Amino acid sequence: MRLSVVLAVYNEQENLDSCLDSIKDLASEIVIVDGGSTDKTISIAKSFDARIIETTNPVNFHINKNKAIDAATGDWILQLDADEQVSLELAKEIKQVISKKSKENGYWIPRKNFFLGRFLTKGGQYPDYTLRLYKKGFGRLPAKDVHEQAQVKGEVGYLAQDLLHLRDKNFSIYLERFNRYTSLLASQLREKEVKTNIFSFVNYMIIKPFYWFMKVYFRNRAYVDRFPGFVFALFSSLRFPVSYIKLWSTYNRS
Repeated sequence: MRLSVVLAVYNEQENLDSCLDSIKDLASEIVIVDGGSTDKTISIAKSFDARIIETTNPVNFHINKNKAIDAATGDWILQLDADEQVSLELAKEIKQVISKKSKENGYWIPRKNFFLGRFLTKGGQYPDYTLRLYKKGFGRLPAKDVHEQAQVKGEVGYLAQDLLHLRDKNFSIYLERFNRYTSLLASQLREKEVKTNIFSFVNYMIIKPFYWFMKVYFRNRAYVDRFPGFVFALFSSLRFPVSYIKLWSTYNRS
């Protein structure tokens, strides 16, 4: 069985080499959709003989992920982000499951998330199952939200070995991603015609962030991960007031 590894990237020179190196002996082909990178991303991709599709960089990058999925020619597709790495144990497990006949058309993969110097173990962050491995023609992303999972036709199973997600090596990287995500949330709130009145103010500025922090930090035990766990819980809850403020600013500009 042929495995296509697919990615959507934009200015990922710091991460792409390690990502592709982790799957170079696993992939039959590498398909990369580039959103107009201005760094060395494309040259790194070429060094791994990747097939590159150049396009624009939409706010919802799942649009480009679907372009990579559609362009793949393998029997199976493994969709990755540039800041992810396939462990040796996971690579071995993937080879095993795609080489045998099975009723499953896709597999959830447990993911370990790196945040401010350590892999998070609590706060709902491990095992962070993500649906990334599926048969060609059976899996695709809805492309409506950046945190959505792929939709796979038929039965799906679970793998045991970890996908390593080295997303936030320092706080500035996290803040850049936080800014993009809250801007997308603000646009989604506007599409839903959320009004900036006293009821929505209380909901997004007080109720939602308080509830989410209590859920992540105490119920999901983010405190076990010490200071990184606290920061993760705090900023996870702050996405609600920040996106609401951005929504308010768009209404005042229009």
